[in-house]
Amino acid sequence: MNPEDSTLLRCARWLAFGSAITIMLGIAPSQILLALALAALLASGEKLRLPRIRLPLALFLLGTVISLAFSDDPQAGLPQIRKFYVFLELLVVFSLLRSFRMIRWLFLTWAGIGAITAIRGCVQFAQKVGDAHRLGKNFYDYYVGDRITGFTSHWNTYSAEEMFALIMLASLLLFGPPLRRVWLWAVCGALIALAVVLGETRGIWIALAVAGLYLCWFWRRWLIVAVPAVALLAIAISPGAIRERFTSIFKPKGVDSNQFRVVTWRAGVEMVKRHPLLGLAPEGVKLHFNDYIPPDVPRPLPSGWYGHLHNIYLHYAAERGIPTMLALMWMLVQILVDFWRGLRALPPGPCDQR
Repeated sequence: MNPEDSTLLRCARWLAFGSAITIMLGIAPSQILLALALAALLASGEKLRLPRIRLPLALFLLGTVISLAFSDDPQAGLPQIRKFYVFLELLVVFSLLRSFRMIRWLFLTWAGIGAITAIRGCVQFAQKVGDAHRLGKNFYDYYVGDRITGFTSHWNTYSAEEMFALIMLASLLLFGPPLRRVWLWAVCGALIALAVVLGETRGIWIALAVAGLYLCWFWRRWLIVAVPAVALLAIAISPGAIRERFTSIFKPKGVDSNQFRVVTWRAGVEMVKRHPLLGLAPEGVKLHFNDYIPPDVPRPLPSGWYGHLHNIYLHYAAERGIPTMLALMWMLVQILVDFWRGLRALPPGPCDQR
């Protein structure tokens, strides 16, 4: 941080930092700090910055507004417009967190909070084991529909936040300059990894495996051979409920969501076929899902939540139209391209930029 910065600008930076880390503890504190950071940023006169996704992001937001404007029930879609507020986080963080020292502390703070929420998740898991035993229920069937959530309201959000904290920490440990008290950060990583396993969110498991293979490939390529063996060993020594959840990826049980996702996929495809340009409008998938279920789908439907298509590309195409979905994909591809170019431009060896 530049010592010549004004007090207002320094406050803005720490408010942005606080907003970025408190999202792991709750939406409300993060968004309150975001508003304060934005106000301080504007008052400070600091240059406003956005990365090179400005155009696709603007097109995505515009497509959302146009879809809502042609909706039969615009009032129902207003929550998605209010969520535009969250994108201010990108502006605030990109404009204010400019030093690698501060970004490094952001990563490490995520890891520390992730470890704390992991401990909370482990306690929740133990409580659920006790509840299932007390009620005389099969733990797997009891737990799949009511998993650990940490400080969040849903297990998928919790597992995703823990996954991101773990990936960021692993990246810093493998590719950044040496850290002090590396054992402490290793303990944090182990706790977070345990929470991800106990969260039993299969999509997160798969995503974390892909991320781990990617990091190993660029760190020590020979580890690519060892990773599957370690993963299989971990599964073999895991409790029965964890093994069951892993095998359910290939052999689903009645309480699993594999067949449910087939139904959401087919209904989503029907939505896109009938409304390719503007979609059903924001929140339209949740409101009109039953109208697009193919007639050959047997009833009753598999258990699951049908307010979302559980595939963001299909969901946005169905809800806001194919052009808006393509703007989203453009934005994601642009992010990957920019990061890849940045990596290629770096000199070899550990560094915060890498």
